[in-house]
Amino acid sequence: MKIVILDGYTLNPGDLSWKGLEKLGDLKVLDRTVNNSKKVINAIGDAEIIFTNKTIINKEVLERVSNVKYIGVLATGYNVVDIATANDLGITVTNVPAYSTDAVAQFTFALILELTNQVGIHSAAVNDGEWVNSIDFSFTKTPLIELNGKTIGIIGFGRIGQATVKIAQAFGMKVRVFSNRKNPELESESFKNSNLDELLSDSDIISLHCPLTEKTEGIINKNSIKKMKDGVMIINTSRGPLIVEEDLKDALNSGKVAGAGVDVVSFEPIKASNPLLQAKNCIITPHIAWAPKEARERLMNIAVVNLEEFLKGKPVNVV
Repeated sequence: MKIVILDGYTLNPGDLSWKGLEKLGDLKVLDRTVNNSKKVINAIGDAEIIFTNKTIINKEVLERVSNVKYIGVLATGYNVVDIATANDLGITVTNVPAYSTDAVAQFTFALILELTNQVGIHSAAVNDGEWVNSIDFSFTKTPLIELNGKTIGIIGFGRIGQATVKIAQAFGMKVRVFSNRKNPELESESFKNSNLDELLSDSDIISLHCPLTEKTEGIINKNSIKKMKDGVMIINTSRGPLIVEEDLKDALNSGKVAGAGVDVVSFEPIKASNPLLQAKNCIITPHIAWAPKEARERLMNIAVVNLEEFLKGKPVNVV
């Protein structure tokens, strides 16, 4: 049985092992495959099993790779695969859920803490000699903000949203949650289920943890930003298109939004024309919240189990 990994470098840049998959078939690992249907088809060849992270498996590809019986998505999101066509062709598609929950929640607060404490700016100032030459015992380059008592609005309350709430409460923050699923049992002095308008108007920080759907695409836009507090901060570690980037840029440059931290953008890798590159106080990281080694090891292990169970005729994590 032939197994092809189309973009293995993203999951394993060299610090993990492919042994779990090697024992299941004749494994070929490609570091990268260009997102061009003809090249993807050639890369797959006559393989029966393929794995992809961000390489697109569209209808044209699926209809040309007749040997493929199984596609393993090396991520939680599976929009890179044309699921409807795969189903029509009898191809099983699996994903890897819940491997990065704690890593993404941690990274969410890395962005929040950088915006509120600006550790990087102050460290750079010291290394540039500003403290050596300072006449004062200490100095600040930007205002510093304490999180205790502030309100964070969480849009989406899946596993990552829930993990983020726990961290927020540990910092002494008040929490507002907007989700399709209400959680009355969690209501307390520090936790409130809110409608979207309440969350927008009450929150000092808004963090996105919802899936990208027709209803959530562009949920952060000029109209929703108008409903927010002046000086609000916005965090996105979920999906780039949740934000209308031109609107966020305008709000950052006007000062309506005091800062933003985004690990995802509308098109990745980011284009030079992305509006957020022209925005004030906007931290942009290259979609790495999911990528600590510990999280990637979990992803690898689950991907192996997914294939093992498929080969036994008992597929799991099917999408």
